[in-house]
Amino acid sequence: MSPIDPVRVEVIRNALVTAAEEMSLTIWRTARSTVVREILDYSTAVFDAGGHNVAQSARIPVHLNSMSDCLRHILDHAIPLEQWEDGDVVVTNDPYSGGQHLHDIQTFRAVFLDGARIGIVGTLCHHVDIGGGTAGSYLATATEVFQEGIRIPPLYLARRGELNTGVFEMLLHNVRQPDETRGDLKAQIAALGIGERAVARIARKYGSAPLAAAMAQIQDGSERMVRAALLALPDGESTFTELVDDDGQSEDPIRLCVTVRKQGDGITLDFEGSSVQVPGPVNNTRAMTASAAYFALLAALGGDIPANSGCYRAVTLVLPKGSVVDAQFPAPVASRMVVNHRIATAVFGALAQVMPARIPAAYYAISYVYALSTTRADGRRQVYFDIEVGGWGGHMGGDGASALSCGLHNNTNAPIEMVEARYPVTFLRYGLLPDSGGPGAHRGGLGLVREWRLDAEQGSFGTSFERFRIPPYGLAGGRPGSLSRTTLTRADGTTESLRSKVSGVPLRRGDVVTIETSGGGGHGDPAARDPAAIDADLALGLVTREGAARDYGFAQENPA
Repeated sequence: MSPIDPVRVEVIRNALVTAAEEMSLTIWRTARSTVVREILDYSTAVFDAGGHNVAQSARIPVHLNSMSDCLRHILDHAIPLEQWEDGDVVVTNDPYSGGQHLHDIQTFRAVFLDGARIGIVGTLCHHVDIGGGTAGSYLATATEVFQEGIRIPPLYLARRGELNTGVFEMLLHNVRQPDETRGDLKAQIAALGIGERAVARIARKYGSAPLAAAMAQIQDGSERMVRAALLALPDGESTFTELVDDDGQSEDPIRLCVTVRKQGDGITLDFEGSSVQVPGPVNNTRAMTASAAYFALLAALGGDIPANSGCYRAVTLVLPKGSVVDAQFPAPVASRMVVNHRIATAVFGALAQVMPARIPAAYYAISYVYALSTTRADGRRQVYFDIEVGGWGGHMGGDGASALSCGLHNNTNAPIEMVEARYPVTFLRYGLLPDSGGPGAHRGGLGLVREWRLDAEQGSFGTSFERFRIPPYGLAGGRPGSLSRTTLTRADGTTESLRSKVSGVPLRRGDVVTIETSGGGGHGDPAARDPAAIDADLALGLVTREGAARDYGFAQENPA
């Protein structure tokens, strides 16, 4: 394949990214559920004719880094490329077919021009409920994937442009909110059509052969950039161990150990020494672990490296089979982000020994997923699903950001006004938690408090939380961020502290749920913090007088 002009390659690359963004906008405008339309828990991408990622939208890295693995698994083990026809839509949500967890339904469509396949487009959406033993499908007591919802092997959702209504209806009959699932799936299918037309339009303008050559050169270019960034780092080895609170079914912490070996323009991330897979639903399959590890490495390297499959060629992953980072069927995985975030912070911790100027202290490192199930007056089920965030770690250049979504999951917040309009809840508090950021020369960002009251007669509540026992670590002498907490206050005033991972907690009218998320770790010795910065924190209410005295030995002059 003859190389083409670098300027034209860059023009084509941006056109392909635009195609992915057009798909993203289509889903955003047409989806039904709040988890897709408001929290933006979805992704879109363009692949070359062999199934390798060449362009993606600015959405969820944990999805995008693994979508190519899923597509390659489909092509190698389920539906070979030569069987794909124009108008076919292939669907799966199977974690053991390269997917994430059952909530994440992936769809793919091949792009043809003049009868020849020139590329593939793909979408992934988190669906609010996928069946299983609890509303929202995060069953804390699950011990195998069968308990977590309906599992879709790779199959045709549409054939030659005709929807497979049998598959569609089978799926809708197994979820608690079929109207929203129907709407979100149709949004995915519509986005595939938008992407297919955009990629075909690019091929008609530049030619199919030049497009194929450009796709190859785009991936090669990203590989060169990653290798150049690695060459700038010193060779050597570093190890870091993170501990996850538990799997929700025991008190035993989960060990995540990573050794980073950097040699020349290549790098190995070896997770030998990590815990064996656990009974609870926090396990990661190989594709999930790879997505978090790739994210952490690329974030640490920085620079304007276009994200595609070429980025990962310089990276070798060593994942012990049957461990929590390479779980084997039928291990449950619905709450895989509990471990997935901590894979990223473990890699960050190891890289901090190699490139300390670039690595912040630990962030909150958990997708604070919760779900409330209620019943409408007409008898239909209703599931309020949400994801919260916490604080980022302090870093060499300044304080950590407060209440900022980590790039690994890159979610947005659902406006409380919209939530109250749709669901039987009233919000009582939503804001930053003073003193939650880890003390340091550069303070960790603050976590959040989100508190709401149930206004329906009854409901059922579940969470997939973390950081109740092991806080975000500090670096360079900085102290850890705060712990997380969930408190249930009954209508009669009695209170109880919930475990981090629960499902099926019964609620009654007037019960109040209070969620407190972790702040980020601090960076540098707290004694070195600028007194003016502490004064500013006090004035803004980010720390209390008691906290300033306790953490910094600071006595405010002229207190109000």
